[in-house]
Amino acid sequence: MTTPLAAVILTHNEQAHIAACIDSVRWADRIVVFDSFSDDQTVPLAEAAGAEVLQHAWKGYASQRNAALDAVEVDWVLFIDADERSSPAQAAEIRATLSAPARHGYWIPRDNYIFGRLTRHAGWYPDYQMRLLRRGRARYDPAREVHELVLLDGEPGYLTEPFRHYNYTTLRQFREKQSRYVRYDAEILKQQGIRPRPHKFVTMPLRQFTWRFITHKGYRDGLHGLRLSLLMAWYEFQKYRELQRLYWYS
Repeated sequence: MTTPLAAVILTHNEQAHIAACIDSVRWADRIVVFDSFSDDQTVPLAEAAGAEVLQHAWKGYASQRNAALDAVEVDWVLFIDADERSSPAQAAEIRATLSAPARHGYWIPRDNYIFGRLTRHAGWYPDYQMRLLRRGRARYDPAREVHELVLLDGEPGYLTEPFRHYNYTTLRQFREKQSRYVRYDAEILKQQGIRPRPHKFVTMPLRQFTWRFITHKGYRDGLHGLRLSLLMAWYEFQKYRELQRLYWYS
């Protein structure tokens, strides 16, 4: 017996990606575009591609995913972002898994394409995301609106077939997204009582670079891996500058 599955795509102004994403999950029983009132062509393109479209005001990633879990009445949900793609191999693995599911949630790896290049080192793989969930047995922690945390009933399972993730196409896009993460991560450090001690402005970026370039073999990606490792070290430095600013103005 086939277990019903809905592929759910969260969107806001994703006209560049939505049609290809929908095409990649046509194997699902339902395709739902859960849109936060896009003002580009995302919704018309999704409807033209045959997806169901539901709209819900944006209040953060965790809130949006929980709202989608409430709205889409089906046994299992596969969350896939608009800039991600599924594959026939992934479809076969998920169908086989759901024929006799042993868990209520599954981690799925991602192949990250950064600046147009598949990046398998510097901490960008396997980049597991918990995206296959049984409704009613999983929720997203509302306190974690970025880097979402799934609260799962029981232990998770792991799948092997990855999403393809086209996450950063330009340096500008990379910088804008990392800058948002810097602010969020600095706020978390402050909530944990961590203070920006002077030595951490040196040791933490160095640790970040070493972790990516040496431990996670960023060097195997050549200049690409070196650039990514240096960029992430720079944003680690920026995170502690932001933490310092938060203490100054608190």
